Amino acid sequence: MTENASRFREFKMPDVGEGLTEAEILKWYVQPGDTVTDGQVVCEVETAKAAVELPIPYDGVVHELRFPEGTTVDVGQVIISVDVAPGTASGETAGGAASGEAPAAPAPPAAAQEEPAEAAPKGRTPVLVGYGVAETSTRRRPRRTTAPAAQVPVQQAAAALQGELNGSGTGAAGGGLNGSRALADIPPGALGSRPLAKPPVRKLAKDLGVDLAQVVPTGPDGVITRDDVRAVVAPPAPETAPAPAGPEPAGEVLPPVAPAQPGARETRIPVKGVRKATAAAMVGSAFTAPHVTEFVTFDISRTMKLVEELKTDPDLAGVRVNPLLLIARALLVAVRRNPGINASWDEADQEIVQKHYVNLGIAAATPRGLIVPNIKDAQDKTLPELAAALGELVSVAREGKTTPAAMQGGTITITNVGVFGIDSGTPILNPGESAILAVGAIKLLPWVHKGKVKPRQVTTLGLSFDHRLIDGELGSRFLADIAAILEQPKKLITWV
Repeated sequence: MTENASRFREFKMPDVGEGLTEAEILKWYVQPGDTVTDGQVVCEVETAKAAVELPIPYDGVVHELRFPEGTTVDVGQVIISVDVAPGTASGETAGGAASGEAPAAPAPPAAAQEEPAEAAPKGRTPVLVGYGVAETSTRRRPRRTTAPAAQVPVQQAAAALQGELNGSGTGAAGGGLNGSRALADIPPGALGSRPLAKPPVRKLAKDLGVDLAQVVPTGPDGVITRDDVRAVVAPPAPETAPAPAGPEPAGEVLPPVAPAQPGARETRIPVKGVRKATAAAMVGSAFTAPHVTEFVTFDISRTMKLVEELKTDPDLAGVRVNPLLLIARALLVAVRRNPGINASWDEADQEIVQKHYVNLGIAAATPRGLIVPNIKDAQDKTLPELAAALGELVSVAREGKTTPAAMQGGTITITNVGVFGIDSGTPILNPGESAILAVGAIKLLPWVHKGKVKPRQVTTLGLSFDHRLIDGELGSRFLADIAAILEQPKKLITWV
């Protein structure tokens, strides 16, 4: 193996979805000369399905970024190279000089040369980034006496030292650190095992200036969570603005409004990534599946009252309860009563594929475009479990962290246009599905109730379905069942 082959590792653009051929580099989190560790997120890329953070599987120093931000790269192309033996001079190997002569760089401090190997318990350390499970050795690897090797413990303490690591591997005093700081000054625990945290949590800690070595983990198996990192920062910053008084919206994610450039008469926005894929999918769906849309307007006052009661239920403490939760539950009950609605059309075999599970999609508007993540096997979830799944889905979508896997395999979808104040609409089917339910705004309107005109909370549902496999009778019964449940929510019990 050549010197370069042994020193430099090349990381290729992976297929982060299923069969995707390209991805756009949205942001680099590192630059040439930066120290990286195994599992550290180095960039964010956008595929046709989602934005994904990519961790690097090597320890070392960034040698080269092959593509700038905004570049679309084919899967399999090298995007970054890492020097895994930084500081090794030409003609040397990672183990020392090829000629056998002593290295020219000053030796590390005595503490680093004379430290004896320590016994460590035999065990398995979980790895969070997808590179398997590391087997811990029975003895610590002895430190080398060359100057470049002194960078190994320094890399582990980089966060604690807050930028005092000298990228060349030698300090001003020849000790491997800038100035005269000794290894004894490193905070306790900085040279121990690497804190366990997922890449997004590591990025959050970096953004907040938090040293993970000083964070007390509360997650399973000693994993550091987002809340653990935020707990270190005082005072904690509020994640969202307080909700205004009044009825709570059903819960679709709202994208931020992009400000217009001063003096600009028009703005051109490149269509790529999620927006490009969404546009192609919608055109394909609209012109291949014969859409039929039906509407129903009804009194949802009893469901809204039930929502307010459930918000104080101890069994639902800590999860978000809103109208969308009970609408989703009503849809699942209606699917059980009308299983033919939960199917797809197989064009190649000319067959109707009946689904015996419900992967419930929730359409979400994000800055990158419309995405439809889904809740897997929603039909098996209790109400608290469904509430937790909906809350997690919306939270992840807001952060832009929805994975491609979360958007695959959907069977039926809910789109909530009511949060925009819209009464209803004709939604287009999510490709591969046969039905989509549009939820309109919930408004206080005059309504005939028990023979008298009274102000009642009213809404409109719109159901689009594929007329190749769902006829008018099935579609009408399904939509009527949802409306009946929401008008009389006790049917959530009697119809189960």
